[in-house]
Amino acid sequence: MVLAENLSKVEEQIQAACAHAGRKREEVTLVAVTKVFPAAVIEEAYTLGLREFGENYVQEFEGKAPQLPPLPGARFHLIGHLQSNKSRRATELFQVIQTVDSAKLARRIEEQTAQPLDVFLEVKLSEEQAKYGAAPDEVPALVAAVRGSSRLRLCGLMTMPPWSEDQEQSRPYFRRLRELAEANGLASLSMGMSNDFGAAIEEGATHIRVGTALFGKRTKP
Repeated sequence: MVLAENLSKVEEQIQAACAHAGRKREEVTLVAVTKVFPAAVIEEAYTLGLREFGENYVQEFEGKAPQLPPLPGARFHLIGHLQSNKSRRATELFQVIQTVDSAKLARRIEEQTAQPLDVFLEVKLSEEQAKYGAAPDEVPALVAAVRGSSRLRLCGLMTMPPWSEDQEQSRPYFRRLRELAEANGLASLSMGMSNDFGAAIEEGATHIRVGTALFGKRTKP
């Protein structure tokens, strides 16, 4: 089983990064990113013990969700940009939304969710036009807005640095996100992907979003 082998390798890397940083393994949640992969892959990952899954697109997961059997304990994270016109469906499909980037979107989600929902605030720390997220100086007001919500549970911050094969290029962005979280009294940090999760863990990541290292390269159908 290729996935089992890949999961074992990823797990070794997580444990090594935790040991290097003097952290406990249980402090880091592995979110398996299954975008583009079919429901059967999610089932296989679940049988191997994975319980947290990340999807980028509401519409894609809307098609997959009905194909999944009951998966007790599984939680699905929306980790891609959320368009406001898809927010209602997102609250029905996901247990965690990691990409809240405005008070307006937070209010819309709160109005539309039928149950308490975990959220992260996405912060844009790079200059890349393609990246989404609130500016760092907008974070305090956004934190206050979400903390005032009765149905949204604010977990922490999320970011995506510019992609690089060299994880050291990502480290300053991870460090900055940790500093922002500490300044705003937030405990969780979603940062780090297949190419840089080691540095993310060393900088305090509590959630890492790993796809390629587990499932291989994605090819769109």
